[in-house]
Amino acid sequence: MRYQVRHTTRFRYSEPVFLEPHTSRLRPRCDSAQRLTRYRLDFDPEPSVLSETKDAEDNDVTHAWFAGMTAALTVRSEFEVETLCDNPFQYLLLDEAAMRVPVTYPDAIRAQLEAALAPVGSTSDRLQAFVQPVVAQANGKTLPFLTALTGKIRDTHSVVVREHGDPLEPEETLRRREGACRDLATLFTGCCRSLGIATRFVSGYQDAGQDSESNHMHAWAEVYLPGAGWRGYDPSQGLAVANRHIAVAASAVPPLATPLCGTYRGSASADPLEVEITMVASDTAQEAMAAG
Repeated sequence: MRYQVRHTTRFRYSEPVFLEPHTSRLRPRCDSAQRLTRYRLDFDPEPSVLSETKDAEDNDVTHAWFAGMTAALTVRSEFEVETLCDNPFQYLLLDEAAMRVPVTYPDAIRAQLEAALAPVGSTSDRLQAFVQPVVAQANGKTLPFLTALTGKIRDTHSVVVREHGDPLEPEETLRRREGACRDLATLFTGCCRSLGIATRFVSGYQDAGQDSESNHMHAWAEVYLPGAGWRGYDPSQGLAVANRHIAVAASAVPPLATPLCGTYRGSASADPLEVEITMVASDTAQEAMAAG
């Protein structure tokens, strides 16, 4: 699939303020699962200094420094990307120790995955009561477990919109039996890490099925499997990630995948954040036939 996306974020203040440095992770990644063919990032007002780099987890990051005072800041990302993963299970696991849970990674790989294996909050009795029946259902096999866990979270939790705040800890999401996409992704992460499966948080966009406008980005999780690499699972949708998701940033620590962050100095109050996202999808094969 080919997608064209426009993402606009507006900050407004009751009076002019001084903008501190802002950090954006809005450039979609380019890898074997998706190909970025066009990208543009604009700031209004224009930054006095703009720096593009990679963070420690290989996400594209833009740092912006501003001069002077302003009563508003607009950040607009526009891009075109082609998603390439039609079959999310097209791989072979290369390590027998990864085929059953709890997963055991080779020492060299485990050292690289340390942050993605750290417990999320407390490994509570409530979490274990939720995850162990899924292990039993999957007969202790890793891939059936991941599929069953994704489905169970979707079936037992309502998806809600929660515009602000860090992801809830798994214990709290289980208690509420509902969560925003980032909360359900974090619950999935907590369950996986409790069984030794390296898992990280992903921010990006998800195709709702038709050309649509939405005010929210999406979040899901990726697990690391030897021979497969990082593979996405979306508990909000109850499915493995394929060609209807666009990954932007991924991190073992969710705040380090935040699309846009920054602060300001001044006595002004900030208006509610305004976000506009337009996502248009088209089948590349049909486009090619029409062009021919």
